Amino acid sequence: MSAHNEEAPELIEDRFMAAEPTVLVVGADAAGQRLDQWLAASLGPDMSRSRVQMLIRQGAVSVDGKPADETKRKMSAGESVSIAMPEPEPAAPQGEAIALDVLYEDDALIVINKPAGLVVHPGAGNWTGTLVNALIHHCGDSLSGIGGVRRPGIVHRLDKETSGVMVVAKTDRAHKALSEAFADHGRTGDLERAYLALVWGIPQRPTGTVDAPLGRAADRVRRAVVPEGRDDARHAVTHFAVQERFGENQQEFATASLVECRLETGRTHQIRVHMAHIGHPVIGDPDYGQAFRTKANRLPEPLKSQVKAFSRQALHAWLLAFRHPDTHLTMRFEAPIPRDMEELVGGFRNL
Repeated sequence: MSAHNEEAPELIEDRFMAAEPTVLVVGADAAGQRLDQWLAASLGPDMSRSRVQMLIRQGAVSVDGKPADETKRKMSAGESVSIAMPEPEPAAPQGEAIALDVLYEDDALIVINKPAGLVVHPGAGNWTGTLVNALIHHCGDSLSGIGGVRRPGIVHRLDKETSGVMVVAKTDRAHKALSEAFADHGRTGDLERAYLALVWGIPQRPTGTVDAPLGRAADRVRRAVVPEGRDDARHAVTHFAVQERFGENQQEFATASLVECRLETGRTHQIRVHMAHIGHPVIGDPDYGQAFRTKANRLPEPLKSQVKAFSRQALHAWLLAFRHPDTHLTMRFEAPIPRDMEELVGGFRNL
């Protein structure tokens, strides 16, 4: 969703790639040390502390058979720590002839309208068929390399099933400038991003702000609102404004709203988690709207069948504006709601 700053995994030396997890026992001299510090020291110079911290957050580290929850966890003598290293990543991605909806392109950058279903960059389970593969084919060697081998030119990303406007850098200069703008979230520049979300229910207020830190959920895959003091808590703020209300003057059917969301921060799944947190999850969201799936049963046909058949979150990045890194002119791009989401919105308009 948005400018998600998940670090690309580092390559690990072959000697760490064992079929079985590496098991270490905490000695008496290590009692009281932080888990991340002790593991980094125990695994040697090829394993950085930041890499250890990432593995802990990914659930790859267990203490006495239970997944480690915190990087700062204090160790006790005699504890057994196992670390399961991920499989080696494949070689650098190759170009693939995947069609792109190009909104604008010059020597410094390219702006595209990403369709739902397209993963932005290669990763576990999606080593091919990504936006990066398409960009490599389309742009050749002109993509910026600052983003790393598997994220060339990428300065922000959208979730696989979220559609909308994205900008990709083609030069290192553009990559640096755009990355700084996204990191700042437009507070000191001309960056503007807006999303449209079709959500369950009607918020009590026409506008509002969700200020709630995000961290890893209990399954360590999804995100969740977490206590501010937790080790993995990250500041997250979403501003929303209701654009349309559906079914508000009747009581027979479930209601819904078309909401515009603007990000003050860019955390993974931020809009999806925040809207669910205030009781208005994005319709079709398989991760954060599960509790609302039966809402479709409270809709008339054919809308009921439309909602049940909608297999993704109804979330679209419709607006992106930024200052061009070379010309310094503010550029503004809009992408219309894709047909599947527009048809769903149309169905709710008939309530």
